[in-house]
Amino acid sequence: MKKSFFSLAIIGFSALFANGAETRNAVAETACSALPSSVLFEKQTWTEIQSDIACGVTTIIIPVGGTEQSGPYIAVGKHNTRVMDIAQKIAEKSGKTLVAPVVSYVPEGGISPRTSHMKFPGTITIPADVFEKLMASAAKSFQVQGFRLIVFIGDHGGYQKSLDKVATQLNKEWFGTQAQALYVKQYYSVIPHQYAQWLSQHGYAKDVGMHADISDTSLMLAIDPTMVRLDALQKSGTPSSVQGIYGGDPRKASASLGQIGINMQITAAISAINDARNK
Repeated sequence: MKKSFFSLAIIGFSALFANGAETRNAVAETACSALPSSVLFEKQTWTEIQSDIACGVTTIIIPVGGTEQSGPYIAVGKHNTRVMDIAQKIAEKSGKTLVAPVVSYVPEGGISPRTSHMKFPGTITIPADVFEKLMASAAKSFQVQGFRLIVFIGDHGGYQKSLDKVATQLNKEWFGTQAQALYVKQYYSVIPHQYAQWLSQHGYAKDVGMHADISDTSLMLAIDPTMVRLDALQKSGTPSSVQGIYGGDPRKASASLGQIGINMQITAAISAINDARNK
């Protein structure tokens, strides 16, 4: 029995619709595969960022550094350079992740009287409440754009509790939505714990301290050796707190030792991000 003209029209329309859907899907897949290769938020246009989000790039890392003295042998931008470099590696390995501009103004001590690292030239500080408002506002900026996982990683110990506090507050505000804030405590904690333990177990127990020690210096050498005054360090005498070196001895520092710690930080952060995505 011959099909009616109406039936043939329906079949033709369905086929056309199906072909159109396939074409649109193919175009969408092509567009997503052509996303910018850089994971840096600040190196993309707003339209590229919009496309990233539409294609599932909904995780963003906010790297937090700090500008502080690190003894006579490490440049004051240590934390900023280090956290940005590591954040990029975390984003590349995690996939579907961008990296926000680094936050370099953080609490570093008092101004009057001068306390903590503010006792030395080269340090910049802001009040803790200002820092917390800054972090919350940055996270909300990303959330309203469509990012669903906003990740805080901090390279300096002085504001870790503030990052935890802000993430907790944001998650209360965002309860019931698709967004969540993630404070990756492990990114920082592996350095004074697992990494310090590894160094101690491999013959560097006396060299491990609290600040600008073998750990700090090795991490910096692995990221950017131009920020370490290695010749002066190796010719120096026994380090002291007067120099801004708090415990330990940085003179045996090396890039190869630093890479061990960096790998620990990357692994810890990726694990935390994956766990948050799978909740």
